[in-house]
Order: sequence, then structure tokens, then C-alpha cells
Amino acid sequence: MSTLDIILFVVSVVAVIAFGIWKGTAEASTHTGASGYFLAGRGLTWWLVGFSLIAANISTEQFVGMSGQAADWLGMAIASYEWMAAITLVVVAFLFLPKLLRCGIYTIPEFLEHRFGRFSRTIMALATMVILVGVPTASVIYSGAKVVSVFFAGTVVFGLDLGNITVACWIIGLSAALYVYVGGLKACAWTDLIWGAALIVGGGVVLYLAMKALGNAPAGELIATKVSTSNATADQIQSAGAWERFSMLNTGPAMEGPNGAGGKLHMVRPLTDSAIPWSALVVGLWIPNFFYWGLNQYIMQRTLGSKSLAEGQLGIVFAAFLKLIIPFVVVIPGILAFNLYSGDLRSEADKKNESVIAEFKAGEKKVFPFTQNYAALNPTLAAQLVAHNSKVVALEQQLPANATPDALFAANDAAVTAAQSKGLPLAQRIIGYDYDAAFPTLLKKLLKPGLTWFVLAAIFGAVVSSLASMLNSASTIFTMDIYALVRKNTPDSSLVKVGRISMLFFVAIACVIAPMLGRPEFGGIFTFIQEFQGFISPGVLGVFLFGFLVPKAPRYLGWLGILVNAALYGTLKVALPSVAFLDRMAICFAVVIAVLGILTLVNPLKEPVKLPVNKEIALESSPLAKTCGWIVVVLTLALYAIFW
Repeated sequence: MSTLDIILFVVSVVAVIAFGIWKGTAEASTHTGASGYFLAGRGLTWWLVGFSLIAANISTEQFVGMSGQAADWLGMAIASYEWMAAITLVVVAFLFLPKLLRCGIYTIPEFLEHRFGRFSRTIMALATMVILVGVPTASVIYSGAKVVSVFFAGTVVFGLDLGNITVACWIIGLSAALYVYVGGLKACAWTDLIWGAALIVGGGVVLYLAMKALGNAPAGELIATKVSTSNATADQIQSAGAWERFSMLNTGPAMEGPNGAGGKLHMVRPLTDSAIPWSALVVGLWIPNFFYWGLNQYIMQRTLGSKSLAEGQLGIVFAAFLKLIIPFVVVIPGILAFNLYSGDLRSEADKKNESVIAEFKAGEKKVFPFTQNYAALNPTLAAQLVAHNSKVVALEQQLPANATPDALFAANDAAVTAAQSKGLPLAQRIIGYDYDAAFPTLLKKLLKPGLTWFVLAAIFGAVVSSLASMLNSASTIFTMDIYALVRKNTPDSSLVKVGRISMLFFVAIACVIAPMLGRPEFGGIFTFIQEFQGFISPGVLGVFLFGFLVPKAPRYLGWLGILVNAALYGTLKVALPSVAFLDRMAICFAVVIAVLGILTLVNPLKEPVKLPVNKEIALESSPLAKTCGWIVVVLTLALYAIFW
């Protein structure tokens, strides 16, 4: 970064945060108390809701995690999280939001008390708060720090090494905590408006620069990064334009083989795929989508603060349209990063592997897992690892001197499985490429002085806005669902104070957890986030659907559905680790629905529960939002048809 870039970056970040604090404190003067701090005085307009939803959602969780998954074997298939979310949002606008706003609630768990009882509310609040702080909040801090540490490697400011992942985590965490502490949700919403718009523009700039670099890159270097089933030759690549090169390098037969086989430009993956098998598109992927967009506090808190039902519906549909754009500025750049800079991703992996390789060479009595691409890149050392691991687990395996990478990986996988069954210690997984470094590498390689400040400010803003949303929501749940129920009749001013103190506590916990998430055993930051949501998402979704649609469902089903899901999901994760986590979610959701359905038939309520009605805002639905929603659904189906 040039001196001018640094100045502009700092000035823009400080100015946006100051603007958010100003708007937040101005709102606090007219809407005092808990409603003003936690729900922005229930006065958010549709455009604030829409941009705030996107800014709260899109962060380096996507720019690091999702881009990393795209750089690996998944490619465009990972875009299903975005495009299916567009349809999900439309459903949320017209099925979930009217029922939630009608009750006048502060938090999603609060609805469970009205419908199922206080114990159900408490169970969901505790589970949501623990997972929110320990998983997505820590993950967003880590992924943001990943960008900072890769981009600023070797840079020391005021004695702080910005290339150190732990230092970067604390810088990001404290930056977000600052304006949440002062301004609450209103501060988040106004800064989200700016960060959300800048994020899409900044991602578009990176996409343009990456495509331009692909068009100019030597064909001999690019051909080494083509998918295994591509028939492209170096001569064909040499004479092709940028988009044609992209297609030739990454297109292969769809639905072919396990992880890594087939092309990267297909939305559909085979049943053997461990991340997004085609079966997940039918059931599994809808579960985390509906939970995240319709029942997740840090997302729905924006819509709960809507000025009216019509404003909230328009805002959600606007966010659904913006979701259609996201894969073009997140997923495609991830694929391009591997085509352009696979050597850099390999170097980043080597840095992660150093300590593990040192343990192996020191003769540690551990079993050392490694990835398939590591075996392809380092066959000699991979063969030595197989021999060592087989000896540790007392497993006789005969491999030829010129064993293929697939054979080496299969033999080592057998040794790892044997070690797990015997309870032997496993080392950190050795990787061939650090895919989480894909997008940060693009930034480091492509951005030029004069432009760097804007893109980095947009990315930094995305991290801070998502993190601020999560912290604000975690503190809202603690304050309104736990503290306020234990300490009844607490004044509003005291509730705000408790919210601020708890937020500082949560950010400290997340900053401690975050640096640990770079370990390869987490399987990539995006997968880590999605998988651990499975402990609550199928059960919560099932319970709320019964709460919304089945008036005579017994009140005890609220807590029962959540606990049944958590126990079943944990059992499946241990007993059937080879089953894709989205398929585990589908199994859990089916079981929860079956259990709740049977109990409702056996023991229905004699009279439906009477829910409260919020008379402070207009609850008429929006015809314009409905029309725009249908347009979004049609556009989503068209994109699936193009990339199927």
C-alpha cells in the first residue's frame, strides 16, 4: 500500500464507523431504552433493511471460506448457498416475518415462550448464544484476520505484527465492538448501508482484475491448474480469451466421481461428494437456509426492527435480489485464484505444514493424516508417512515403489481409520494447498496503489459489520432472553448497560477462539460454520414450522424438538462421519418432524395458543414485494439452468 492508500483506508474506515456512531446516538435520543438500542426503535426502512441484511451476511466468511471452497473441488456448486438463499428470503418475507412482527418480539427465542413456554425459549436462547459466539462470530474474526495477516505479512505497526493471526483477530474484534457498544443496532444498520454497497463494488473490481490477469497469464502455467477431466491443451488456452480460458480450465463432465472429479462450473455434484451432494439440493441445503434467514437472531434482528411489515418485506426481497449477484464477486474469484496462483496457495500450505512435518521427522508416535492433493504434490514424503502410520497402527500394507497419489491417500486413510478405532493420537492434517488463502492472495497480487484502499476498506467493513451484527444479537439474546427473565422489572437503562457489558465479554471469548480455527482439521472455515449450525438448525426449524402452521401442537414440543435434534445430530456425526453434514441435517429434520407430528396427533392441544399482537406498527403485507419476489424466484431458476 502506498502512503496515500494507507491514509485513505484509515480515513474511510474511521469516517464510516463515526457516522454509524453518530446515527446510533442520534436515534438513541429519540428512541431511548431497550427498543432504541436493540431494535433501532423499530424504525428501519426497506433499503436499510436490505443492505443491512447483505452486509451482516456477506463477510470474509464468504470472501475467505466460500472462495476457498470454490478454489478447491466445489467450484460453482458452493454458490447454492447464495442462490437458494434468494428463494428462501422470499418465503421468509411472506411466511415467517408476518408471524414474528405480529408478536412484537425482541428476539427469535422470545416467540417460543409465547407459543411453547419459557423453558423452550431458554433452551433455544442458550444454544443460540453459545453457537453464535463460538462458531460464526469466532469464524468471522478468524477469516477477517486471515485477509489482514496474508495481505500485511511482515508489516509491523506500533510494535504489532499485522502478519500475526492472533494480533489481527484482536484488531478486528475490538473495531466491531467499538461502535456496537455506543450505537447498537441503528449504528450497525447505517454502517451496513455503506459497507454493503462498497462490498459489491469492491468484489466486482477484484473479479474484473482477476479476469484480466487470466487473459494475460502464460498458457503453460494455466494448463497445470485445469480440472482432471478437462481436455483443453496449452495451444487452445493460448489463443482463447479470458472467459473462454476460464471455461476451458474448469469445465468437465458433471456428476462424475468423488471429491475433486468433474468440473468446477456445475451446480450439481454427485452423491459421493462429501460437501454438497445433489441430494442436499433437494432437502439438506434448505434447512440451514431457512434457519439462517428466517430464525437466526443476528439476521432477523434487522427485520424485527422494520418500520412496518411492508417495509420489512420489501427489504428482504431487495436483499434476495442482491444475493443473486454475490457468487459472481465471491465464488468465481475463488476459482480464478487457483488458476492464477496455485503456487502461492501451495506455499501458504507449506507454512501450515511446517510444525507437523517437524513432528513426523522427530519420530512422534502419532498418525499423520494428509489430503489427496498433498500426496500428488509430495509423493515421496507421502509414501514415508504411509509407512510410518501403518507401523504405528500395526497395519500391514504393501504399496509399489511408484504408487499413485490415489493409492497413497487410500492407504493412509486406512491407517487413519485404524488409529481412530484404537483411540491413537492424530496429528494436524497435512495439506497440499491452503484454499482459505485464495481471496487474500488475489488481493495481494492484483490490487495496485490508488485502488487498494477502497477494496480493503470494503472487505474490512464487511468483516466489522458482520461481526458487529453478531455481537449485538448475542448481547440482545443474553439481555432479553436470559438476564431480563431472571431479573424481572429491570429498567430499560439497566438492560442497555447489561447488553453492552455482555457484548464486550462475548468479543473477548470469540477473539480467544478465533486463531485456533486455522487448523486444517476444521475442513475450511465455511464448512466449519455450516456444519456446527446443524446441532440446532434442523430442530429449531421443525419447532417453528409447527409453531407457525400447527395451532394444536403441544407446548412441550418446543424444547423437545431442539434437544432431540442436538442429540441425534451429534450421534450421527460420531457414528457416520462419512455422511455429508447436509444429509445429516436432512435426516435429523425428518426425524424431528416425524416425532413432533406423532406427538401432536396423539396429544393435541384442546385450544390453540393465543399469541400477542403488536399494535405499534402497520401489519399489512406489500403487493409490490410479492411481485418482486416472484421475479427473484424466476431469475434464480434461470441461473440454475445456465450453470446446472
